[in-house]
Amino acid sequence: MSLREFVEESQSFGDVLKIETPLSPKFEIPLVLKELDGGPIVLFENVEGYKVKVIGGVCGKRSRIYKALRVRGAIELYQALLEAVKNPLKAERVDDGPVAEVIEKVKLDRIPVLTHYSRDPAPYITASVVSALSPDGEIENVSIHRLEVLDEKHLAIRIVPRHLYRLCQIAKESGKNTLDVAISIGLHPAVLLAASTPAPFGVSEYDVANRLLGGRLKLLRCRYVNAYAPSEAELVLEGKIMLDKLVDEGPFVDLTGTYDRVRRQHVVKVVGVMHREDYIYQALLPASSEHRLLMGVPREALIWNLARKIVPEVKGVNLTAGGCGWLHCVISIRKVREGDGKNVLMAVFSAHPSVKHAVVVDEDIDPFNPREVEWAIATRFRGDRDLIVVPNAAVSTLDPMADEEGLGCKVGVDATKPLKEGWMFEKASIPLSGRVKRLLEGLRRAC
Repeated sequence: MSLREFVEESQSFGDVLKIETPLSPKFEIPLVLKELDGGPIVLFENVEGYKVKVIGGVCGKRSRIYKALRVRGAIELYQALLEAVKNPLKAERVDDGPVAEVIEKVKLDRIPVLTHYSRDPAPYITASVVSALSPDGEIENVSIHRLEVLDEKHLAIRIVPRHLYRLCQIAKESGKNTLDVAISIGLHPAVLLAASTPAPFGVSEYDVANRLLGGRLKLLRCRYVNAYAPSEAELVLEGKIMLDKLVDEGPFVDLTGTYDRVRRQHVVKVVGVMHREDYIYQALLPASSEHRLLMGVPREALIWNLARKIVPEVKGVNLTAGGCGWLHCVISIRKVREGDGKNVLMAVFSAHPSVKHAVVVDEDIDPFNPREVEWAIATRFRGDRDLIVVPNAAVSTLDPMADEEGLGCKVGVDATKPLKEGWMFEKASIPLSGRVKRLLEGLRRAC
């Protein structure tokens, strides 16, 4: 399934907002995306200075991600992601596809790349996936990276020490000074989610996406580089990472809504462009719900998987919006024995080392409801007994409070009720008769 098919399906549910007012890709479109954050998919049909439409917020709601992957809720989504990583399905390679309708010269200023925030040094491509092969063609990696537009033919790419970084090292060790990449834009949510999901080195995230899509993903070999792109993408930039050339990249607004520091990063030379005749440019507002969900949901799956090895049931995991979808976690469990809460807290820190503050609650607490979570802390937590503090721990590079060595402090809150005299800690309830139930239903309909 393509991005277009998903948007058409979402439109049938009334989940797409079309904006016809002329707007600039510099600040104006980003500001609208920020104001509508967590709402419908937004399609900007009149982009000032361009004939191309811009779309944003595609993965901005959990419910929309569930629909995209044909799952009914968070636990089913976690199961689908873990199964796809464990049993990836080889994607079909094809010779042609919609994304190859137009092949043209490289001029990045023809693309309505957004400039998001006031201190941004340049426009940034933020909703693309970058795919690359090892020099022997045996290993493929697909991941999401921010790309700063430097000029008509060059981008700066932020590469953290993970799998694409390793492929760059392998290329260098084999005597190469470039690494071919395909930068694909305008993709179905399953591809974006797969590219965000931690998979073992050597497992292609395209094959993870193909499993999520039931075998419907097709890949097209690029014309000018040795890399593959989804045949139904909207736009593909074919490029070469220049392994011996670094430039200043940033500052960039990351998950926290604050600026990440300037770093020396590799340059990508774009050598080819292909796109649909009437392509749509897909954007992602940094620090938005979409940004946080794409990064956080795959980590929730890892936390859920590890925690359920400690307790029989994990009811829910929430890398919270207030915690930037990355730094704060609330997890709801069915507690069986004293000490389960603390063991689960340690599992959270192990499964996702970037978590700074974690709260574990009982199964009767909705981890997505801040009021219920706060109530559990207020009534079931005692600081001298239920608090875990881990000083001088390695924390996320996105944590503004981390020191120069990347160290900070982790805090765990066990807000589960004691098993003995547990009834004293239960939420009080009022018995409901059939007559009152019918009355209340009628009142709700009337209101």
